[in-house]
Amino acid sequence: MALREHYECVVVEIDDDGIAWATFNRPEKRNAMNPQLHYDMEHILIELETEPSAKVIVLTGAGNSWSAGMDLREYFRETDNDPEAQYKSFMANKHWSWDILSNSRKPTIAMVNGYLFGGAFVPLANCDLVVTDEDAIYGLSEINWGIIPGGIVSKVIVDKMPFRNAMFYSMTGRTFDGKKAVEMNLADIAVPADKLRAETIALARELMEKSPVALAFTKQALRAVVNMDVPQSYEYLMTKIQALQFMDKEKTRARGMEEFLDNKTYRPGLGAVKREE
Repeated sequence: MALREHYECVVVEIDDDGIAWATFNRPEKRNAMNPQLHYDMEHILIELETEPSAKVIVLTGAGNSWSAGMDLREYFRETDNDPEAQYKSFMANKHWSWDILSNSRKPTIAMVNGYLFGGAFVPLANCDLVVTDEDAIYGLSEINWGIIPGGIVSKVIVDKMPFRNAMFYSMTGRTFDGKKAVEMNLADIAVPADKLRAETIALARELMEKSPVALAFTKQALRAVVNMDVPQSYEYLMTKIQALQFMDKEKTRARGMEEFLDNKTYRPGLGAVKREE
């Protein structure tokens, strides 16, 4: 497989900086996720994972929405009586929005540019970092039409949000903005809409200054220890540290130690050690 020039529901571009932009492209539906969008994203993320020119992956949406969640007609109603189609669609959704995103070796950023509802909380939660429009509108509206936040949404919101907030917004169906999303740990940075892209690019460039292997191992380590006790975490992390030194062909740790201790040319608290050309 390889990245195609055209996908039906997603636009993918890799810019000269090495930022891969995957843009949900159903603006007339507020980027609601239909089966084809899941198939597109599954293919795109697998290919970006091994595409050398893609250093950081950004997920965003066309128009005034990140994503309004699942397309109720195409994802649910039209597959209710077609178990084969439903299975393929549900598995593609899980594969890209959970398995691939949460295990990606590359930094992933959600650039939230507008409405974000329902099922869109899953890929949001599995991106490493989130930059949001401070006026973006988030919502768990399922209660308003008689269901619970389904799929795995109920799990990701209680993992990410303070429990009382998860309960409040799930039970009332009220919306909240990007500034509140930061307050509740769903996002990292909230900025005005006209600064959203610039802030995302600046963050992506900052990440690209780091060792890519160290970034990958850091992501893997934090995700793994969440469900471990202290003795398990200690054993895992000591092994992970040793594995990182073996896998990092740039020898970032050794160069950083030399520049800090011997050459006095580097202060690790103020930025990344310069990567080898």
